[in-house]
Amino acid sequence: MSVTQDTATQGVPEPQATAVTIPTLEATPVSQKAPGELFDKTTQAFIYNNQVNAVQRMLDFDFASHRTTPSVAAIINPTGSDSLCKFFFGKREILIPMYRHLEKAAQQHPNVDVMINFASFRSAAASTDEALDLPQIRTVAVIAEGVPERKTKLLTAKARRLGKTIIGPATVGGIKAGCFKIGNTGGTMENIVESKLHRPGSVGFVSKSGGLSNEEYFTIAMNTDGLYEGIAVGGDAYPGSTLLDHLLRFEQIPEIKMLVCLGELGGSGEYDIVRALEEGRITKPLVMWVTGTCSKAFKTEVQFGHAGAKVGSDAETADAKNAALRRAGALVPDSYDDYGELIRQTYQGLVEQGVIVPTPEPEVPVIPLDYAKAVKEGVIRKPASFITTISDDRGEELTYGTMPISQVFEQDLGVGGVLSLLWFKRLLPAYATKFIEMTLMVTADHGPAVSGAHNTIVATRAGKDLVSSVVSGMLTIGPRFGGAVDGAAQMFSDAFDRGLSPQAFVDEMKRKGVNIQGIGHRVKSIHNPDMRVSIINAYVLEHFKKSDLLRYALEVEKITTAKRNNLILNVDGCIGIAFADMLRSEMPKEEADMYIQLGALNGLFVLGRSIGLMGHHLDQKRLKQGLYRHPWDDIAYMLD
Repeated sequence: MSVTQDTATQGVPEPQATAVTIPTLEATPVSQKAPGELFDKTTQAFIYNNQVNAVQRMLDFDFASHRTTPSVAAIINPTGSDSLCKFFFGKREILIPMYRHLEKAAQQHPNVDVMINFASFRSAAASTDEALDLPQIRTVAVIAEGVPERKTKLLTAKARRLGKTIIGPATVGGIKAGCFKIGNTGGTMENIVESKLHRPGSVGFVSKSGGLSNEEYFTIAMNTDGLYEGIAVGGDAYPGSTLLDHLLRFEQIPEIKMLVCLGELGGSGEYDIVRALEEGRITKPLVMWVTGTCSKAFKTEVQFGHAGAKVGSDAETADAKNAALRRAGALVPDSYDDYGELIRQTYQGLVEQGVIVPTPEPEVPVIPLDYAKAVKEGVIRKPASFITTISDDRGEELTYGTMPISQVFEQDLGVGGVLSLLWFKRLLPAYATKFIEMTLMVTADHGPAVSGAHNTIVATRAGKDLVSSVVSGMLTIGPRFGGAVDGAAQMFSDAFDRGLSPQAFVDEMKRKGVNIQGIGHRVKSIHNPDMRVSIINAYVLEHFKKSDLLRYALEVEKITTAKRNNLILNVDGCIGIAFADMLRSEMPKEEADMYIQLGALNGLFVLGRSIGLMGHHLDQKRLKQGLYRHPWDDIAYMLD
């Protein structure tokens, strides 16, 4: 399995992620595992459904347990597609494959013999049945609650017939300390380490309850040398494997020296343990308690949290079960309060007998702290990679600046208002936002012959998509096409601010041999005016608070048109100069000049013209125009 390149974020004080290769693991087949063992330190699993948090917790447990290979081989996501998912394996980042189909995953990973099934109760039975049909899968943990009892019974019968094991349904899973963890078993890594689950002990534990299992792992750690393996069979009335099934497995494992079990009222599974004790099939010390003794305090029938925790007869009460277990030889405390103490006494007795020889406690693993958690706890700081001051989508409602999007619509700000918030970080008055919209309208299109539209049409007819075609047109925007918006604003503002008279400005440009940007048109003239310019001029002179720059430009136009009647103030120049007037009316001159230098005004041309470019693309697609080839007679071939 290949692993990603270094993805560490600049400025994050975490170890650098390194490119590594996790080799494909030839896991020991179940048939070659020691008697009673379902998992070993080479066991790998499929995770059914995209449970990324559970996968990461399993990988963190692997790291704490000093595994050399990840316990998750692949993720099965039936609603997704084949891909790769990135996770941490210790301090490294690795890629774990995701497959849509279990069968394909099995073909790619023949070493996997465990499936952890996070499917919903609607599909858990079908996906478990599919897993059981794969010869390589020997153990399936079914997490879902609410799986129909009939389907569970059929799956259990099939698993027993095939010599396979089902843990669950309605289970949190299980854990083999220092070896393999099912899903979210054991809780957080802090709890894993505190409960000493990162290394094996001598106790085999089985329970119906997943929540109580996590609690008992800690109880066992505080009173013994720790857990060897713990299983939560699930709270359904008919689990895929029973308390007794796992106790008999533990009987076969030499490293397990004592057994601990937690039953509950309802059902008869605890009486199977009674018979096994009486028949001598369980020989290791068994500390056991059946929960639910409080049920006798209720006058009516009580349904506890699990589907199977419901008393149907006196024999199914917790008191009756505890009494039967005690008579059969199990070590049963007087109450749950004494459970941990009895576990401790039993363990100490085995130590004194030499059955258990305590070993030195290994070094506690240091689990790398996730960056997000470190930030939340305030133990780390990092410089931001990006800064934004115009919008925020992190809360319940998107904001433009500080204005919630709902207010944008309530106040009917329109495109001009939104643009003013996002570009200039302030809501400009109505006359200004209307002017913004006017500029977008008049710059939207200028026919198919101009360079931007021409490029867009050619690209479209070459079969390109909308984005590619529009971009090809956008790339022509510059000093000769559209760029005069910025250039005119800068040039006229500079002349005006330096106090040059219109005539002095024209004379200076002539001496420099520089064309005045925003002046001149190929077709329009003083006798054939551009209606776009006329409309904008009239609006600005009537509604703007200040129009000094535009009035200055109109005086310059009188001088230039006296020389040639097409040297008029064109639409680019008119927009740029008027926009500079507007900015200077609504903000300090220095800030207004900054926006002009940043190229904000040319953005108006880009934004407006993109409307027309998209129109030309759609027009050509609608007309089903073929590939464009420029006509030969329109090209002057000068090869000599």
